[in-house]
Amino acid sequence: MNRRRHFLKSTTLASLGLLLGNRNLGATNNPEEQKDGHSHTNAQPVVVSTWNFGRQANGAAMSVLSEGGTALDAVEAGVRIVESDPSNSSVGIGGTPDREGKVTLDACIMDHTHRCGSVAFLEDIENPVSVARAVMEQTPHVMLVGQGARQFALEQGIQPKNLLTPEREAAWKAWLKTSNYEPVINIENHDTIGMLALDASGHLAGACTTSGLGYKMRGRVGDSPLIGAGLYVDPEAGAATATGLGEAIIRVAGSAMVVELMRQGLSPEDACAEICRRIQRSHAGEPALQAAFIAVDPSGQVGAYSLRPGFTYAVSRQGKHEVLNAPSIIQ
Repeated sequence: MNRRRHFLKSTTLASLGLLLGNRNLGATNNPEEQKDGHSHTNAQPVVVSTWNFGRQANGAAMSVLSEGGTALDAVEAGVRIVESDPSNSSVGIGGTPDREGKVTLDACIMDHTHRCGSVAFLEDIENPVSVARAVMEQTPHVMLVGQGARQFALEQGIQPKNLLTPEREAAWKAWLKTSNYEPVINIENHDTIGMLALDASGHLAGACTTSGLGYKMRGRVGDSPLIGAGLYVDPEAGAATATGLGEAIIRVAGSAMVVELMRQGLSPEDACAEICRRIQRSHAGEPALQAAFIAVDPSGQVGAYSLRPGFTYAVSRQGKHEVLNAPSIIQ
């Protein structure tokens, strides 16, 4: 009888081990593997971002990684460069205002443990990505918006700043003469930056930040601050971020779907392409529509795809910066 019980117990544990991949049936000698279930050895750091921010934003992020910093620190440092550039009309200070002449900012950040933070409809704060990180690390919430997000930023000691530059104010006043809204692909919302990084420990992180569509309706929020739409990070499958018309990206949960396709075995490029096809199918007959994705898997393989031609992305590895043209669904 005892032998029979031992046999049944052994058989049950063996079967359970097959089902669970032995994840819970034995201790590992690797402390990093014990910590989060993944091995992190000898990873080659990489940074990838939307558009042509290789030497500015990617450079700042790679500096963090080269000094042994985390992917989370890297993406925050990288996109802050763009947020603080007043010559950029779609991110941070100098962003194009809404129809009321107010600059409102959206941003999110996410790490390899599924921690994430987000702010939307934020006014008077130059670096919303850092506020998003504070939401992630210092509150029980994921997202703060509007006056609540602004109040939280001030409580963190961040000084308010007028984000509407003279150049953007003049352009807004000129727009008011007609109030015609005709977005142009690869120009409207062109400089929204999404950034992904893989650090030397094999950990992924991402950030996305924007001032959104120029002359948008008051209160409009796009995909950039929405976890799963503008950004998603998963330690097992990879990370993805988006740029383009936020409404189209939200409707397909774009970045999360890219990551899930990578989980199913697609390469980063093929996963990005498939979600672009989904957007094309659901938005047929919209000639001004543009959407694009970049992605990186846990091994550091990078891919990108765009609905229409003209989308570029920057890839940096060990000080080497490249700006590449993404393939597109529509030629």
